[in-house]
Amino acid sequence: MHISHVVLHHERFPTADHYPFCLPVLRQTERLELNAPITFFVGENGSGKSTLLRAICRRCGIHIWEGMQRSRYTVNIYENKLHRATEIRWTNGHMPGSYFGSDVFRDYARVMDEWAAADPGQLQYVGGESLLTQSHGQSLMAYFRTRYRVPGVHLMDEPETALSPASQIDLLNLLTAMSEDGHAQFLIATHSPILLACPDAKILSFDRIPIAAIEYRQTNHFKLYRRFLQNPNAFIRHQNGT
Repeated sequence: MHISHVVLHHERFPTADHYPFCLPVLRQTERLELNAPITFFVGENGSGKSTLLRAICRRCGIHIWEGMQRSRYTVNIYENKLHRATEIRWTNGHMPGSYFGSDVFRDYARVMDEWAAADPGQLQYVGGESLLTQSHGQSLMAYFRTRYRVPGVHLMDEPETALSPASQIDLLNLLTAMSEDGHAQFLIATHSPILLACPDAKILSFDRIPIAAIEYRQTNHFKLYRRFLQNPNAFIRHQNGT
């Protein structure tokens, strides 16, 4: 593993009243052991998994593509400061890497297309074809196949968002192949039960306090999908209270 541990220094938390520093799961977690080539962060929305993923990314010195910045009605000045209380412990020294966020990928694709208009060679970094001429899912897979050939630490936030089930299986196979022989280490925040089924991956649940490793079949995602697929009509009626 390129990264062996992530340590949270609670004494550096600047507040206990604002997100993400108010989250019990972060306040009561001291460290994460990353002893698998692929580690998944799993949990409900708002559990802090994506926020911690970005904090790790910033602490590793990996650029996060932010896209176009827009005005917000309410600004949380603490939202992006978790990295200041996060320590990365490397196994054999610092490694380069990348960050993927599904929420800004289309903006990235548009900028890449503008660069390619002046220098077509830029497209070789994303599979050789404009990302905008492909479907959203196709462009994601083209990017993944090219980017993850590069050794290092790769962080992904909900990569399944625009992928069909078949494409998620393709991504699962790609992750497995690229993580072999210490080539790459992946940290992935996901809701996908397909990706979570990755053999030999470690799953860290943010629905437990402190954050803890969990088996695939014990995740809420697996249980929910299994119940739904076994009897979708009954499940929907149950959820509606009928």
